[in-house]
Amino acid sequence: MSESKPPYPPFTAETALEKVRAAEEAWNSRDPERVALAYTEDSEWRNRDVFLTGRAEIVAFLREKWARELDYRLRKELWAFTGDRIAVRFVYEWRDAAGQWYRSHGNENWEFAPDGLMRRRYASINDVPIRAEERGI
Repeated sequence: MSESKPPYPPFTAETALEKVRAAEEAWNSRDPERVALAYTEDSEWRNRDVFLTGRAEIVAFLREKWARELDYRLRKELWAFTGDRIAVRFVYEWRDAAGQWYRSHGNENWEFAPDGLMRRRYASINDVPIRAEERGI
């Protein structure tokens, strides 16, 4: 039995939003293995200046990320979609081990395989230090 992750492309406004909500929920679980199941075995990523290929690299990257980015909380917003692609804007907040809070803003471009798994993810992200009382997510 082959893997799949509905909804499948081509996307409608409803199914694109469903993909965005599912991604938001999975990432907020901070479970690298769960998150990686949404990607093809050979998925290609660019996350900031890091380039990854495949689920094993994705899992290792996410483990390191969430060991560094404590109390991580994310919101994603559907920006655009067409066929097998979705563009997302997002914001997340986290703190480092010293207690400094950050708000990270970014955009992602996603491309999906016919089985609904993401085969490409390109993320551009900027971090802004914030005070704890400025947190809003």
